[in-house]
Amino acid sequence: MTEPVIRPETPADHDAIRRVVAEAFESDAEADLVEAIRTSPEYVAEMALVATIGTDVVGHVMISGALLQTVDGDRPIVMLSPLAVGPTRQRQGIGSALVRAVTAVAERRGEPLVVLEGGPAFYGRLGFEPSAPLGIHIDLPDWAPPEAAQVMRLTAYDGELRGNVISPPAFDSF
Repeated sequence: MTEPVIRPETPADHDAIRRVVAEAFESDAEADLVEAIRTSPEYVAEMALVATIGTDVVGHVMISGALLQTVDGDRPIVMLSPLAVGPTRQRQGIGSALVRAVTAVAERRGEPLVVLEGGPAFYGRLGFEPSAPLGIHIDLPDWAPPEAAQVMRLTAYDGELRGNVISPPAFDSF
């Protein structure tokens, strides 16, 4: 397999990103979410990445701004969602490469942690861990198991950082 190139998304990628996300999730809802995040104040362009093989976009990941409600007030944090790889390119390491690349950007930016809702088997291999033992609460949909609430502690993480995650408003209609 040709190794994918991972780079920041550009406006020229938007249609291909929408297609990949919709195909990966078999729904337009997540593709609509990407577009809603992209037009929101929580969008961070350097943390919206694509994986390309040749000229084809085969994967996409996005980290956007979120808040952690703490006893001392709201603290800015970041949330990874969504991650998508086209169905014919799944299980080839592209999703893992995208997560590693985007969390490396969060690390360079000095973010304390990255939160997400996702499969523990996949994200656990990439350095994520359950958020509850760290005192970080993520509201999950009724169908999601508690272990889907996960966090990656980065170098700037402070062990006293505890509270409730407030997702970006783009997630409200999702």
